Amino acid sequence: MTGRPTGPLPRADRLVTMSKTVNSSDSVVSAVRAYLDDHRAAFLDDLAEWLRVPSVSAQPDHAPDVRRSADWLAARLTSTGFPTVEVWETADAPAVFAEWPSGDPDAPTVLVYGHHDVQPAAVEDGWDTDPFEPVVRDNRLYARGAADDKGQVFFHTLGVRAHLAVTGRSAPAVNLKLLVEGEEESGSPNFRALVEERAERLAADAVIVSDTGMWSKDTPTVCTGMRGLAECEIELSGPDQDIHSGSFGGAVPNPATAAARLVAALHDEHARVAVPGFYEGIVELTDRERELFAELPFDEAEWLRTAKSHAPYGEAGHSTLERIWARPTAEVNGIGGGYQGPGGKTIIPSSAFLKLSFRLVAGQDPERVEKAVRAWVADQLPAGIGYTITFSGATRPCLTPLDHPALQSVVRAMGRAFEQDIRFTREGGSGPAADLQDVLGAPVLFLGISIPSDGWHAPNEKVELDLLLKGAETSAYLWGDLAEHWRGAH
Repeated sequence: MTGRPTGPLPRADRLVTMSKTVNSSDSVVSAVRAYLDDHRAAFLDDLAEWLRVPSVSAQPDHAPDVRRSADWLAARLTSTGFPTVEVWETADAPAVFAEWPSGDPDAPTVLVYGHHDVQPAAVEDGWDTDPFEPVVRDNRLYARGAADDKGQVFFHTLGVRAHLAVTGRSAPAVNLKLLVEGEEESGSPNFRALVEERAERLAADAVIVSDTGMWSKDTPTVCTGMRGLAECEIELSGPDQDIHSGSFGGAVPNPATAAARLVAALHDEHARVAVPGFYEGIVELTDRERELFAELPFDEAEWLRTAKSHAPYGEAGHSTLERIWARPTAEVNGIGGGYQGPGGKTIIPSSAFLKLSFRLVAGQDPERVEKAVRAWVADQLPAGIGYTITFSGATRPCLTPLDHPALQSVVRAMGRAFEQDIRFTREGGSGPAADLQDVLGAPVLFLGISIPSDGWHAPNEKVELDLLLKGAETSAYLWGDLAEHWRGAH
């Protein structure tokens, strides 16, 4: 049943209003909210217990804690009711898999993705309290992992219990699977191999990623895609050693100059990437998508303050949101070569280097981009400059069209919980969600309730408790909506 439907987009006015299908007086909504209220305290107690586990995947000393986190989650998923719960080993940190069949032969299969590892944290980093001792202040839960990503994984356990209690079902309306990895904060080095190895067990009609956020507390949004990423380092060589610039300058090629010329040639006068073939195959924004981006309450001056920058810049003909969400980029992450000490040293250096990264959008293939960059570098460099290019692991972009029925189910469920229009964003960063789309051939949907002030990776990370419960409420509505509308769409 995988594969996206074809056909015209829903009417433009429905894309942001179709969420208003049920109001707060609806009996199902009332029953779900009553269940969540009754079980809120126990849910938060359990989450706090999990947050106390310092599952920092980037620090080898915490490897036992990462395993303890996986075991803790596996036990809680079992007590939630999942009949199949397994801890899957990788070359490093373990992942947790759970499965709960619907029992309905026509039910779609949905895979929820998240991660149980967290970023490093210590009081001396600027935390007001111990980052692994959860604290509630002003209806906010402060702890490392509260938003990224334990809180957003865990709300699904409360959501599915509410779904069962209100519908009277003994199993979810969909075949529900969870995959919660333990290495996301370390770059997910073993994730794709795990997905490929376990592809049959992970097969799904749709993937729900709960490792993302919303525009703001007052503007709930659904993300429809993430950019991909390709990174490389270019090492340039010239003379066999540093040589005298008076004796040889102007008569032999200089690798530092070659590096500067590469950087200067990377973009044209319109800030477009000048690598031939770079834009080949990209999925352009539709007029309606551009309108939806423009409807968001974006304050460019405030955004610049957050960016610690002083002026917007980028590809001509596109807004700032379009540039960071839906356009590919090439950035110079580092450049160096030659003498770096105090005072002068009149040399032609023997070497120089560049570090480049490319954010990719739907339709771009990292392997094709790598070939294009390699050919471009070879064409730019003069004779006498040697070079090596090393590309690190790439991440593919992912994008779900606005008219996909699974996306519309997420929007309806979220609109039911928030009782307002749900708008649309994309994510400028990159993540392992694209591997799930690539290997499983399933559309990726994003269901996250975190907001920018939650401080992912920063001191005093927190999650808004009201929004955490809205995530659980959305999850409670989602499974029934997907089961109902997936049948209609297929």
